[in-house]
Amino acid sequence: MTHAHHNTRLYVWIWGALVALLVLGMFVFELHLSKTTALVLIFSIAAVKAFLVLRNFMHLQGVPPVLYAIVGIPLLLAIAMVLTLMPDIAFR
Repeated sequence: MTHAHHNTRLYVWIWGALVALLVLGMFVFELHLSKTTALVLIFSIAAVKAFLVLRNFMHLQGVPPVLYAIVGIPLLLAIAMVLTLMPDIAFR
């Protein structure tokens, strides 16, 4: 199997995964879950799709792990801040 053929198969597999995640995201609305649960599921699916696009289509496979930490740590802190402030905003 040539390198170009392997890349084509990988891109097709990633595209199929993105389409499947899109359908899964649309199916979440049909489950009639609570708003909070639906939002958590939708944003989780969106995060997985963003990771797949960044890693495979933006060619970030070979970046050093420290770059993931540079992006990941502020992202985790921002999520923690939102979760910490959510009760104040919701019960205002």
